[in-house]
Amino acid sequence: MSKSPITCHVLDSSRGKPAQGVAVRLEELVGNEGFKPLAQGTTDSDGRCSTLLDPSKKPAAGVYKMIFETGAYFATLNQETFYPKVEVRATPLTEEVSYQASKVALTDPTDEVLSG
Repeated sequence: MSKSPITCHVLDSSRGKPAQGVAVRLEELVGNEGFKPLAQGTTDSDGRCSTLLDPSKKPAAGVYKMIFETGAYFATLNQETFYPKVEVRATPLTEEVSYQASKVALTDPTDEVLSG
């Protein structure tokens, strides 16, 4: 099965596991209009979201961002978080390759290190 040309992999380092069920939104910068929603999905049991875009269509070169709904994820675990949302921007993207927002790590607020 083919996967989206833009994917992500989210790890919950506070639990030592992939972060299943994190809502992910992909947005594209459109001229002076700002960021516009392009796709949305949810991470699977391996913490991956590889179904955001049609695999047969390459995204246009440009600036993209992924928004991870970490607050909602931690709420399902009855755990507080300092970061209710995490945004990752990628610029500039070319039409030549596929991209992965690699290893976005979620940490407990008491952890000393935040990975991204």
